[in-house]
Amino acid sequence: MVAVDNLSLQLYTVRYKLEEDFDATLARIAEIGYRQVEPFGVVGMADKLAEALPKYGLSAPTTHAGLLKEDSGPIFEAAKRLGISTVIDPFVDPARWQSADDIKATAEGLNKAAAEAAEHGITVGYHNHHFELESVIDGVHGLEILAENLSDEVILEVDTYWAAVGGADVPALLGRLGDRVKALHVKDGDGTLNNKAQVAVGAGSIAVTDILKASPGTLRVVELDDFEGEIFDAVAGSFSYLTGEDVA
Repeated sequence: MVAVDNLSLQLYTVRYKLEEDFDATLARIAEIGYRQVEPFGVVGMADKLAEALPKYGLSAPTTHAGLLKEDSGPIFEAAKRLGISTVIDPFVDPARWQSADDIKATAEGLNKAAAEAAEHGITVGYHNHHFELESVIDGVHGLEILAENLSDEVILEVDTYWAAVGGADVPALLGRLGDRVKALHVKDGDGTLNNKAQVAVGAGSIAVTDILKASPGTLRVVELDDFEGEIFDAVAGSFSYLTGEDVA
């Protein structure tokens, strides 16, 4: 059973709902039972989040922001305003994962961002897709080469679905990455690149329980990149599954 205070929802999952009615979307998330969310586009959403989060008893321990391609100052300012303690870069171009030197350069960029963030009391992290695992250099996944070159202050948020799609044995990967991993993106589906085939956690082919057991104590962040049906059905189904008795 995942404790509610160790569970979050990536707001990208409900991006279209947010565009329709921001306030009502946050209200529905809280009604389902979530107490934490992971925003994206935090600089542009800061005013709305500052109003809606406390209104519905929600907090945001983490956020996604392009630290390596945007001005970090406004990102850190927005994070501090919203009580967000960890800013996670969600994407470095796939072309930058094909050589060890390029991966080391990404690590250097994250290390520099982490030093800047520390001045604001904020931690920096990185979130993977499939290509960081598809890239294997001298028998080592690109994401692991990154981890080897990160300063101790930089954390990882492992997207467990995309790690599986990328060819990794996810429980084993999490074991090797160890305490570097502070959060997981938990999602389910058919294990392909087809975002529309993603489903509520527990309704697909991903070994979710084995994955969660391999990384105890980390923040579990539900996300769907897309979905064929009513998205809140999948959001609620994921919550029910993860907070059930049979889940790690």
